[in-house]
Amino acid sequence: MARWTEFERASPDVAAAGRQLFTQYGVGLGFLATIRPDGGPRLHPMCPVFAEGGLYAFIVPSPKQRDLARDGRYAMHAFAPEDADDEFCVMGRAHDVQAGSLRDGLAAGYHGVIPDSSALFEFDIGRALLSRYRHRGDWPPAYTVWKAAR
Repeated sequence: MARWTEFERASPDVAAAGRQLFTQYGVGLGFLATIRPDGGPRLHPMCPVFAEGGLYAFIVPSPKQRDLARDGRYAMHAFAPEDADDEFCVMGRAHDVQAGSLRDGLAAGYHGVIPDSSALFEFDIGRALLSRYRHRGDWPPAYTVWKAAR
């Protein structure tokens, strides 16, 4: 697994395109897939945060918070842009970031709207997929896959 900053160093063009897709509407927007206790998938909208060299998200008490605490495997997909079908997805493992200066600093960026019950998770990356289209409806896209060194 790699932190976001390690992914950026290893594949700067893919990381830059992915970050742009996640933040194209200002705040980070994406979908987070987690694994239910019975092994089935669960999908949620979420707001990723890029800070301090990592990919983070505050997760309110919910099934997705429990899924990540129990089984950190995830997939995170950016919203598609309005003018093309470009896609970006990262997969890996999330881990809880304990209370401290990092959590406090990221929460301060939300102007006090992060409840204390929200958990901060960092999302380490094992694999990334970028799909680029020349225009809407173009097929096939140009795929770029990145995998963390084992």
